[in-house]
Amino acid sequence: MSLTEQQKTALIARLTALADDEIILSHRDSEWTGHAPILEEDIALANIAQDEIGHALMYLGLRSELDGSEPNQLTFFRGAREYTNTQLVELPKGDWAFTMLRQYLYDAYEALWLDAARASSYAPLAEVAQKAVREEKFHLQHTALWVERLGLGTPESHRRMQDALNVLWGYTTQLFVPTAGEETLIAAGITPDPAAVKTRWESLVRPHLERSGLSIPQGEGVTVSRQHHSEDLLYLLTEMQSTAREYAGAKVW
Repeated sequence: MSLTEQQKTALIARLTALADDEIILSHRDSEWTGHAPILEEDIALANIAQDEIGHALMYLGLRSELDGSEPNQLTFFRGAREYTNTQLVELPKGDWAFTMLRQYLYDAYEALWLDAARASSYAPLAEVAQKAVREEKFHLQHTALWVERLGLGTPESHRRMQDALNVLWGYTTQLFVPTAGEETLIAAGITPDPAAVKTRWESLVRPHLERSGLSIPQGEGVTVSRQHHSEDLLYLLTEMQSTAREYAGAKVW
């Protein structure tokens, strides 16, 4: 299909938001390299982080087709105020329970969003969704098992999972806030309706958390825009972008 200028602008905003979530979460996951509880999980989480980077590249590749932007430039030379990721993914990695629960909550969201996006009327997005959803469903299966294992494990593992849920649950609300102009994309069948994705997400996540012995917190979630960040993102980007900025323009031979 041919996009209108309004749709193109809105799709660039949505693709950037998707990519930013993946970039930041993959960096948080990568902080466990060499420090995971067991070697198998060290490798598994590193692979998940690598997959998330791959998804980010696909989203930024779609954006590049629309506006000619360069993925590496967007990743390494934007400041915190220009990133549009959710606060959920920028929070410090915490302990293993925190990391696995955050990954599960995000994996469930992304798997369902991608599943719906396979029916996109914009063929390039539908093709990306078809490819990425297979990996994301594997991520979801993996982290769901960790949520169950820790939630129903020892009193200590249960406490850590519940503490993590108490912190993270409110931040999940931001995943389902539409990006700028997204209503035009939804109306044209280009991107899934976040409200519909949230309904499916809750029907999947809530029962699993409860089966894992966890109590879902009450109260309002985080509803600030994706342009509002904590200092945690500034510190993360300072580390993540340091080499690219110090050696800007360098070439690998």
